[in-house]
Amino acid sequence: MEFSAKQIAEYIQGQIVGDENAKVHTFAKIEEGIPGALSFLSNPKYTHYIYDTQSSIVLVNRDFEPEQEVKATLIKVDNAYESLAKLMTLYESSKPKKTGISKQAYVSESAKVGDNVYIAPFACIEDGATVGDNTIIESNVVIGAGAKVGNDCIIYPNVTIYHDCIVGNRCILHSGSVIGADGFGFAPSPEGYEKIPQIGIAKLEDDVEIGANTCVDRATMGATIIHKGVKLDNLIQIAHNVEVGSNTVMASQCGVAGSTKVGEWCMFGGQVGLAGHIRVGDAVQVGAQSGVAGNTKSNQTIMGAPAFNAKKYMKSSIYFKNLPDMAATIAELKKEIKELKQNIK
Repeated sequence: MEFSAKQIAEYIQGQIVGDENAKVHTFAKIEEGIPGALSFLSNPKYTHYIYDTQSSIVLVNRDFEPEQEVKATLIKVDNAYESLAKLMTLYESSKPKKTGISKQAYVSESAKVGDNVYIAPFACIEDGATVGDNTIIESNVVIGAGAKVGNDCIIYPNVTIYHDCIVGNRCILHSGSVIGADGFGFAPSPEGYEKIPQIGIAKLEDDVEIGANTCVDRATMGATIIHKGVKLDNLIQIAHNVEVGSNTVMASQCGVAGSTKVGEWCMFGGQVGLAGHIRVGDAVQVGAQSGVAGNTKSNQTIMGAPAFNAKKYMKSSIYFKNLPDMAATIAELKKEIKELKQNIK
């Protein structure tokens, strides 16, 4: 498919600087641009690439003013990154969708499958499971007995959705993710550890995206809930009875211990760990590799282990790096004080 600068500008409400008839048929990073490609510039660190890029069209923010000639046609928008995302979504949605149920898939007679569904070879839809309209189920996916998957979902290969769990509409589950495995519940006894049955479920609301090899455990009782709009990166662990608020995002290798409640619009960097049975407020930002050990109020930026105010942490880190020298200075001062005391006596 091919689009002109004029068509693109009309769709994203942008202002053209250059040839409105310039055409593109693919996307490329600005430093790897080729003729016929659409690129974008939003980070000032990449500005120098715009003067040499071979891309035909570049999206830029409205306040961008070139310091020298730019060969590419520019489209100025309020937010270049957001506009790119909008165009890429349009591009993806225009691709033809697969439909039909493979003869090599297993679909239980008691399962309910909606209209325009695609079920790939070797997928397994167990007894009483439900798959909504326009959903794509790729190879080796297992949807357990009584589980429900909504409309317009994409379930990539090797995903497992355990029995009775719920996935909302427009959700994306990437390869290897597991929804509804048992929570980590064991009772110590003189003979070892007795398993506590995990009889609850895991529930994903609408517009949730789960990264590859991420696990959302089922609840001991009730439900582990991932609210609407949450985006979880790869290799994340969400323990039993956790609740993650709407539109919260977590980068890879985060871990949330059991029964913790996370608010809305939070942002967690990579390898953040949250202790169990705590509450994190809304709009909390947590720096990478931080450990959150207790309740956290809304609208804070924290980091460290244990995590505290980010600005204070950065100031503290300066002293931390200087501790060896400070320790040597203190030892020298102690020696001098001792000598002064002896001289006074």
